[in-house]
Amino acid sequence: MHIDLSGKKVLVTGGSRGIGRAIAVRLAEAGADVAINYLRKVSSAEKTADLIRAAGGEAMIIKANVANEQHLQSMFDQIESQFGKLDILISNAASGVLKPVSELTLHHWHWTMDINAGTLIPMSQHFRRALPQGTTGNIIAVSSLGAIRAIPNYTAVGASKAALESVVRHLAAELASENIHVNAVSAGLVETDALRHFPNREELIKRSLEKTPAGRLTTPEDVADTVLFLCSPLADMIHGQTIIVDGGYSILG
Repeated sequence: MHIDLSGKKVLVTGGSRGIGRAIAVRLAEAGADVAINYLRKVSSAEKTADLIRAAGGEAMIIKANVANEQHLQSMFDQIESQFGKLDILISNAASGVLKPVSELTLHHWHWTMDINAGTLIPMSQHFRRALPQGTTGNIIAVSSLGAIRAIPNYTAVGASKAALESVVRHLAAELASENIHVNAVSAGLVETDALRHFPNREELIKRSLEKTPAGRLTTPEDVADTVLFLCSPLADMIHGQTIIVDGGYSILG
């Protein structure tokens, strides 16, 4: 079934690589124009923009720290100036400290919570203003299984993802009457650049492969396909949900 997003304008935060890149390209393939937010590597953002254009979409790249309110204001100003509106917001940018609890500081905690969960609130406020009146909007946050499971060294990030999913539910209840869908996609273990920062990376991959009924790891494209579905009319009655994309890993306990 073809999902047509022609004329839709999209923002993907953290869209320069990994899951964010896959989402940006998949939505462009469906006809959308996509703004890519990045923080560090402009070369990665430019590569994603090239892939969006190759898929037929218009692309723009914006450097911004999504936990900084001034950066957010500037980012949305640029999007409205070039795109004129925004129909879909993908909150994918993430950071965090991978340490055992005994080594975490309050700075680590606030940094992780602000970027992974807190920023969804001001971004949603900006999104409401950029969404044309009388149209359907979609806000989708990218979460992880650490929101509901204990993972070594993942305390701060896992807690931030749990907070993110809670914010999604509250936003969904508040914004549904405005025809804005707010949902989350929670990915299983995905082999991306971010996974290289895990000190126990090889163990995580091995255990995931052993326990996943589907017999393989989740790919960025698997996550992107689910995001595309949630942005379509097929998902009209899905509000405030977290859709798990993990090949069945989480059902085995």
